[in-house]
Amino acid sequence: MKQLSSNELRKAWKEFYKARGHVDVGAVSLVSDGSTGAMFNVAGMQPLMPYLLGQKHPMGTRLCNIQGCVRTNDLDNIGDQSHLSFFEMMGSWSLGDYFKKERCQWSYELLTQVFEFDPDHLAATVFAGDENAPRDEEGAQYRIASGFKKENVYYLPAEDNWWGLEYGPCGPDSEMFYIADVPDCGPNCGPGCSCGKYTEIGNDVFMQYEKHKDGHLTELSQKNVDTGWGFERILAFLNGTKDVYRIDVFAPAVKYIEEISGVSYGSDPEKTRSMRIIADHTRTSVMLIGDPAKLLPSNTGAGYVLRRLIRRAVRHSRLLGMKKENLLKVAEIFIDTYSEGYPLLAENRTFVLEELGKEITRFEATLENGMKEFSKILEQKKAEKAKELDGKSAFYLYDTFGFPIELTVELAEEQGLGVDEKGFAEAMKAQKELARSNQNFSAKLTTDQALFDKLDASLVSTFTGYDRITDSDKVLAIAGESVLKEVLEAGEEGTVITGKTPFYATMGGQKGDRGVIKTANGTFEVYETVKLPGGRIGHVGAVADGRIVVGDAAALSVDAEERRMTCSNHTATHLLQKALREVLGDGVEQQGSYQDDTRTRFDFSYGQSMTAEQLKEVERIVNEKIALGLDVITKEMSLEDAKKTGAMALFGEKYADVVRVVNIGDWSIELCGGTHVKNTSAIGCFKILSESGVAAGVRRIEAITGSNVLSYYAQIEENLEKAAATVKATPQTLQDRLEHLMAEVKELRSENESLKAKAAQDSLGNALDNVVEVKGVKLLATSVEGASMNALRDLGDQLKAKIGEGVVVLLSEENGKVNMIAMATDGAVNAGAHAGNLIKGIAALVGGGGGGCPNMAQAGGKNPAGIPQAVKEATTVLEGML
Repeated sequence: MKQLSSNELRKAWKEFYKARGHVDVGAVSLVSDGSTGAMFNVAGMQPLMPYLLGQKHPMGTRLCNIQGCVRTNDLDNIGDQSHLSFFEMMGSWSLGDYFKKERCQWSYELLTQVFEFDPDHLAATVFAGDENAPRDEEGAQYRIASGFKKENVYYLPAEDNWWGLEYGPCGPDSEMFYIADVPDCGPNCGPGCSCGKYTEIGNDVFMQYEKHKDGHLTELSQKNVDTGWGFERILAFLNGTKDVYRIDVFAPAVKYIEEISGVSYGSDPEKTRSMRIIADHTRTSVMLIGDPAKLLPSNTGAGYVLRRLIRRAVRHSRLLGMKKENLLKVAEIFIDTYSEGYPLLAENRTFVLEELGKEITRFEATLENGMKEFSKILEQKKAEKAKELDGKSAFYLYDTFGFPIELTVELAEEQGLGVDEKGFAEAMKAQKELARSNQNFSAKLTTDQALFDKLDASLVSTFTGYDRITDSDKVLAIAGESVLKEVLEAGEEGTVITGKTPFYATMGGQKGDRGVIKTANGTFEVYETVKLPGGRIGHVGAVADGRIVVGDAAALSVDAEERRMTCSNHTATHLLQKALREVLGDGVEQQGSYQDDTRTRFDFSYGQSMTAEQLKEVERIVNEKIALGLDVITKEMSLEDAKKTGAMALFGEKYADVVRVVNIGDWSIELCGGTHVKNTSAIGCFKILSESGVAAGVRRIEAITGSNVLSYYAQIEENLEKAAATVKATPQTLQDRLEHLMAEVKELRSENESLKAKAAQDSLGNALDNVVEVKGVKLLATSVEGASMNALRDLGDQLKAKIGEGVVVLLSEENGKVNMIAMATDGAVNAGAHAGNLIKGIAALVGGGGGGCPNMAQAGGKNPAGIPQAVKEATTVLEGML
């Protein structure tokens, strides 16, 4: 075998296929576009699925690349010597071009001529056949003809040598193996067993059938070949190891972890497992954050997976004594290691390290608090001799401390306990059901495919509202909440479907139109317009008068003012996005948006709060473009042509072959299917109302336009005049008046606090006479009158100094409520005292709760009548600690 570095292997793969007429199509984002239902690209062939299904690829029929992939369905296995969450797949494809003969020949040449494998040590498997498809004799013949020994070609069943999804393209595959110089494990030793003699090298998939929904197979007119070899696995094998963490892409990071932790890789099984998890998860996190999608940690979808990876790496780094800066250094090492193969990582270095650092900091706080609570729960379960942690407790850790269920399961397993994950899921479900308990009619409206499948497939809707707000057509269908109907009577709610409609359906962040549909028999008020299955547009609302009947001729009218304001807000959102990129940089990417007639909301990727100066500048730019009166021109063109114009697109969005491109002058250009003003001057003006964080690395701006801005300032003026009148000032003198009043309030508050402190001090009397000794520890537990929490803390410090070593417990009634504190000196804590637990032990007696650290804790209560009993109980609680 030929030893190769990672960069040499990448080069060898691509050059081999380019010499055989293949085009390197390059890699796509690790984050899936959603077309396959997966969050990430989990296989090299995944981005090519449309072309494997028959669509023409613009770069030809012979393709190759090296594609990064992310699989996280088996995170528990990561930590052994072979599993990875990020890996690279070396792939090549024939899209209806060559088939088995060429594929088998080239695989053999690659193995023997490029990688210099000994032909005597190569084996291959082919499909053995079953009731659905015949034995792949052709594949076996071509394997032998290419150079594989006949006795080293094995027939295996579908579970080993058949590739296919639930339905669609499928076919036999043929795997290649290296045969080690070890004895057979038995008479049936071969590639199908797991004794270690046979190591898989690569796989060729021959897509020659189509599986239909009823399960039967038919021959494909376009037969494809999909070849996939695992990059890290091959690299390890060529370099004489089965441990992928010993290859050159991991070596610098592993060496650094060794230096920081003082642990030699491979010397201790558990510590080596942690080293692998740190290396793998940090590498994957770097790749995802530095990806073109710039994925950020969040609580949903792919962002949640990223958060899990980072947090798992943090936990295992702490087991090795590593700190935040050490983990960030590991990330830097991977950026440098992959700078040649993934140049975008180097470009995004600062962004990657900043976002990774933020998530590490967030989790360290979560981990600190959550681990304390987990330890308490764990002690309780062990005392109860429980075999698992209940779902309610697991959900409490998740809901209160942000502890992922996966982390709870992992920590519990380390302590020999299971976790009631079903109970956790039920608690989660109950919370979600509570959150969605209030729904309006349109939210309850059935849009289930099954209901509309009953309609003729030719019954579709055409949107005509880009250049008009009225149109006429027939009522083609009517739906109630769960059934199709022929008639809607006065007062009934439902959904009306027409063939043509000027009503825009809620989509792409823009809220659907409202208005009226009139027929000769009645009037239907449209509350909302929605997209329905089968290419239909539904007008959701109620019959205001008369009745609406299927077949009636209908006049459709959109609410003109509402549409005008919605268009203004939508066009302003395009201006806002462009302005944000000018002020904050090209790293700004749209994460979501919403526009209706009252406002626009825009979510975007940015790692920190915007400054007041940045917000003012963004607002200034948008208003400048509005004042310039830029023409808003929309053109339809192919998706490929649109991309050539540089039009911005929403990452992960699925676009049709023909798209609408919205140009605002020569300043902004975006793909967009929404409705817009004809000229920016129609927007009038633009005002940012707020900027806030909605998730890790995602900010939100809410803004208004046009007459809504005028109404906003009119309301502010009214409020200002009322506020001025309240303090006997005018709007012009209000600031001076408020400054004067605040100075008075500050002086009075200080005087009040002093009086309260003196009164509390006086009410103590000879408090030191109440000091008792509890198992050798001094305790002063007493009550004072009318003391605030601040006053209690000051008194507590004074009394603690006077008694020397010991515990002080003070309670006070203030305005019908109870304040209480507990303080313990270091000597008392060493003896077993714990201020936080002491407070917990007495708080219930005054109808309260609270806690704190061993040295100091405080709480509040609602039952002042319980103060004497709480003071008395302090002795009993402290006695139980010592």
